[in-house]
Amino acid sequence: MINSPLIQQIDSKRLPRHIAIIMDGNGRWAKKNFMPRVEGHRQGVKTVDRIVTLCTELHIEALTLYSFSGENWNRPRPEVNALMKILDRYLHRELDRMNRENIRFNTIGCIDELPIDIQKLIRHAEDYTRANDGLILTLALSYGGRQDILEAVRKIATQVREGSLAIEDIDFPVLESCLSTHDLPEPDLLIRTSGELRISNFLLYQIAYTELHYTRVLWPDFKEEDLLTAIIDFQKRERRFGMTQEQIVEA
Repeated sequence: MINSPLIQQIDSKRLPRHIAIIMDGNGRWAKKNFMPRVEGHRQGVKTVDRIVTLCTELHIEALTLYSFSGENWNRPRPEVNALMKILDRYLHRELDRMNRENIRFNTIGCIDELPIDIQKLIRHAEDYTRANDGLILTLALSYGGRQDILEAVRKIATQVREGSLAIEDIDFPVLESCLSTHDLPEPDLLIRTSGELRISNFLLYQIAYTELHYTRVLWPDFKEEDLLTAIIDFQKRERRFGMTQEQIVEA
């Protein structure tokens, strides 16, 4: 259960439906603690466990974690291999827990670029938890926001070519239905750890009106209190979506 005085500052009626996190700083955490980079990634998984547990207890609808970007394939091969092994162990270890805690597992990204065994494990985890209606835990794997938009454009072009969609009928809902996040609400809150002030090709279309929260805390050091602080910060924001404050009050 949540055990922090910060919980008293949370308005349970104004929680973000969907939290997205750029989990940054594993390598710097390892260097800071005189450990190999892979140890930073292992510690980062422990943080994932803590944050998933807290989001479940807060009844957050969706949590999306930027786990492995398309650009991450350019990292040294030993590190990429280690990340794949960590992912494999995480899915094997957490599958029963996800089902027990009513978590639905989901992925976005170019999953077919991952090792075959991990692809099979991902599909099994998605099928195994499909009926769960609690937290939707999405891992962005081999993911890029530009690629997501490009694939959506290709799907729309295919529909137009086949005659099932007229060009004049292409609108935002059509585009959004072709994105990998079509079954998720748009993110309300995006958190990036480690002090970097970039989006890094993450959910580029989806975060048009997302509230951004940056923290200097490295991901392995990110605690429940840090997430609660981000939510408190989110609840202090005025979300106008292009309208004036007076319009919002009248609505």
